[in-house]
Amino acid sequence: MRRLLWLILAVVSACSNPPYRGHNVVGADEFVIDSYKIREGKFAILQMEGVNTEPFSQDLLKEYKDQIHDGDILTIVVYHPSRTDLVQSICSVAESIGFKVSEKHIVLPEIGAIEVEELTLDEARSKIQERYRSEIKDVDVFVDYKERIQRKVELAGLVTTPVIPVDGRIRLYEALATARVPPNANLFKSYMVRDNSLLPVDLYKLIKEGDMSQNVVLRGGDKIYIAEPAATSLMVLGEVGKERLVDLPNGFMTLRQALAEAGGIAPTGDRAYIQVIRGNILHPKIYTLHWQHVIALPSDSMLLIPGDIVYVAATPITEWNRFVSQLLPTFIGIDLVSKGIRSIGVNVP
Repeated sequence: MRRLLWLILAVVSACSNPPYRGHNVVGADEFVIDSYKIREGKFAILQMEGVNTEPFSQDLLKEYKDQIHDGDILTIVVYHPSRTDLVQSICSVAESIGFKVSEKHIVLPEIGAIEVEELTLDEARSKIQERYRSEIKDVDVFVDYKERIQRKVELAGLVTTPVIPVDGRIRLYEALATARVPPNANLFKSYMVRDNSLLPVDLYKLIKEGDMSQNVVLRGGDKIYIAEPAATSLMVLGEVGKERLVDLPNGFMTLRQALAEAGGIAPTGDRAYIQVIRGNILHPKIYTLHWQHVIALPSDSMLLIPGDIVYVAATPITEWNRFVSQLLPTFIGIDLVSKGIRSIGVNVP
């Protein structure tokens, strides 16, 4: 993907670079309005890109009982002052193979099958102890997990811990801290999947801004992917110190910072025509800004998002179609690669 984007740079560098003055050009006021939308976070940005996502549900923040499930294997220990035969028989099974939950039940010496699925460990202990005490007085029972089935979260990408167990209380922030997510990770492109669907969680807001409204309770089977810094980028082209791709690990960047990353505006650049090209290259939204906007307005009111092209011009473009015709073959190549990536698995925005 990055190689294809560098091809765009090569194509554009070969063209003259005046600004475009068409009917789809808007000014600094609309750029500021859209920047305030960007500040709302990842899903406001995706909406601007035409990607619809599910609304965040408060149910994602609710803790749940850590319950026994079919396939779990329990360790059970029984104590009784005189029934050493019962104590030893249960201990022997617990140490060797454990008591496996099958069709909701486990089978214990003298009391037979007892249903424990969807009980907590403490509820299961009380139920087993009550059953034994109906037959034998003064029996004490202790229950724990020997092995658990699918009660874990899988992590991939820029993490050091691939698996984290869950208990109905552990939350996303704690899991990411355990997994040691590096500070330069691309949180905008990182995501969380549950039941093969993306969860509407903004990892940037959670980790960088401490927004605990994003701190969802994890469930067994959840998958978390932490992306590399270069997973999203924008381009700075035209009359700048050095045309280049700029990584956007947070999903946005100030216009001032992007120009600085490219070495500033060259002496040949027209500071009255700093243009930001956003959206579909055939039907873009183009903002035309003046250098005075860049230096006078607050930085966080002039924000860029992935895929933006910052274009510093010298003289006006009069034919947008001719400009696009030189870029189109490369953009088609990028589109095909992007569609190929999406066809592999989960459609990640």
